[in-house]
Amino acid sequence: MKTFEQIADLERRYLLGTYARYPLVLTRGKGVFLYDLDDRRYLDFVSGIGVNALGHAHPRIVKTIREQAAKLIHVSNLYYHEYQGALAEKLCTLVSRPPAAAGSSEASMGACRAFFSNSGTEAIEGSIKLARLAGHRVGGEAKCRLLALEGSYHGRTFGALSLTGQDKHRKGFEPLLQEVTFVKRNDLEGLRAAVDDDTCAIVLEPIFGEGGIYECSVEFLGECRALADRHRAALIFDEIQCGLGRTGTILAFQAFGVAPDIVAIAKPIAAGLPLGAFIAKEEFANAISPGQHGTTFGGGPLACRVALEFLAIVEEEKLLDNVNKVGRYLNQELTAIAEKSPAAKEARGRGFIQGLNLEVPARPIVDDALAEGVLFNSTQDTVIRFLPPFLLEEKHVDKGMRVLKKLLKKKRKEAA
Repeated sequence: MKTFEQIADLERRYLLGTYARYPLVLTRGKGVFLYDLDDRRYLDFVSGIGVNALGHAHPRIVKTIREQAAKLIHVSNLYYHEYQGALAEKLCTLVSRPPAAAGSSEASMGACRAFFSNSGTEAIEGSIKLARLAGHRVGGEAKCRLLALEGSYHGRTFGALSLTGQDKHRKGFEPLLQEVTFVKRNDLEGLRAAVDDDTCAIVLEPIFGEGGIYECSVEFLGECRALADRHRAALIFDEIQCGLGRTGTILAFQAFGVAPDIVAIAKPIAAGLPLGAFIAKEEFANAISPGQHGTTFGGGPLACRVALEFLAIVEEEKLLDNVNKVGRYLNQELTAIAEKSPAAKEARGRGFIQGLNLEVPARPIVDDALAEGVLFNSTQDTVIRFLPPFLLEEKHVDKGMRVLKKLLKKKRKEAA
């Protein structure tokens, strides 16, 4: 086996320098734990930035991958296979008839259709393409304006980046898509002033992920819904990070009681295999024709079968109940830290998408946690983000909080 130095040197020599990696090589995982080259164990509060919702090496996922890989991994979208339609039906059913869950609402998208992509970014690209097609149909070429939120994050391709309301991600890549207007999250007056008959879509994350774990208010989301209806625009929810169970409801919009016209999902859907999707109400889905959008790899038999197994596991193992229960406990513990530690300011979020805003830089805390056997994540310079696997238990929260409190106390002493 190669050493850490050999692995890191190989990447430095041959990979584009786009990642500021932590000094850690991971070799295997089991449940909520990951292991390095020396077989040292790490408690995982990151889950691949929200991807490994079932933890690592879930036996049913391993079995499904083995069985399907021996049969059929890829087939062109020129042909049918048995899992893509079944997965589309399952997703459309979930957004149309929300399952009973703590905090869920009657918000429903009604009759829908799905499109499968390779990633969340591609799901956003397809969503805005569809919104513009539908907009042109009802309002002509002038109906092309997009509205997004300041501080948001939607991905790194040109369309998704054009909707991302953070200069640090956009800088150096201009010019991006034209006709994009940004308003502040929860600014009702700014929202009303920005939407008109030339708006084809309002695009937002119900809960900002990379943007620092900030929620849109129910009032703001409701006004987005009303304005989209009034001006015949598409309301697009980016649930790539906050969706598929992370809020304690299968879709985040069910927790807020406001349904979009199009919802983009990805991250945990295929348990680590590349897969994304957008799901659109019939009135928008009908705007597109064969040949106007497509993908080579999206929706292949392996990824779709694994996604069906993922959704079955979430339901059968009652993981949303665990997300709600342990998520409340995590929030309680983070809130206590924010109240008692001078180095912490505020706890935010719900379920298993939460953040702790600090008075000090977050990255050094994350770095030091490695030596304690815990994987945290930092975003927006001062926020520690928690996106743990849905299998997390209260005893795991206790360990993570002990380490976090220890490191915050240490940083405070160093700053004194």
